[in-house]
Parts: sequence; C-alpha cells; structure tokens
Amino acid sequence: MLRLSKLTDYATVILSYMAKDRSRVHGALEIAEATGIAQPTVSKILKILLKAGVLSSMRGAKGGYALARDPGRITVATVISALEGPIALTECTASHKGCDQASGCRIQGNWHLINQKIANALESVTLADLILPFKPPEEVSIPVNQLFR
Repeated sequence: MLRLSKLTDYATVILSYMAKDRSRVHGALEIAEATGIAQPTVSKILKILLKAGVLSSMRGAKGGYALARDPGRITVATVISALEGPIALTECTASHKGCDQASGCRIQGNWHLINQKIANALESVTLADLILPFKPPEEVSIPVNQLFR
C-alpha cells in the first residue's frame, strides 16, 4: 500500500490553513488551535517546511511563518519530498545503485516509468488546488441496456 506519513498529511492541513489567509504571518500556537494538531507537532512541521524553502519566517513579537511562494507554485510533490524525502516507489527508483535483484530484474525500467508518472501527477496538484471547495463528482446515469452491448 502506498501511504504518506501523518506528518505529511498534517503538513498539507497546515499549509492549506496558511494559504487561506496569506495576508499575515501565522504562529505555531495559532495554527495548532485552528487545525487541532498538537502544537509540538505543528512546530516540528513548520521547521521542516522552513528548511525546505516552502515557508519563510519572521522573528520578533509579531513574527511567525508565511508561505514562501504563491500557493499555485507549491506542489504536493514539494510537500511530500520535504517531509518524506524523494518520491520513490521501489528501491531501484530511490537509488541508481539498484537493489540485490538488479542483475536479474527485467522490469527495473518500468518501475522508473511508473514512478515518474506518479511524481508528475503529484507535481500537477498545487496548494491552490487543495484549498478549492470540494466538489463531489457528478453522478452518471447509464441505462442498463447499454451495459450489455
């Protein structure tokens, strides 16, 4: 199963909150209270995102954190990479050294293709997309007689 860590999930929640009000800086305690994520966890994530260049920080009494770029220029892939490291589905896509099975593997190139498609999909979704109101897919009605052609 492909699964992101809770920290990455929380990071998207934090960044979405910050993206909705970009006119000011946000403190860790404020973000924790608004999102329901524990303050130490919020602080940890903010530091990681700051180091990755996703956020900027201002010191002082009125300091805090702000998005370093427009939400339309912060991709989901960037957030995942900041918290999880490089996007890689298998050992051979994570490293050019290959794995113990590399000499007999006939599908290594295909894993690179699959990994690239997933990375491209994650690059195509931005923080601006995440803060749009959710629209459930429209229901499609297909007559039963068309199912059995």
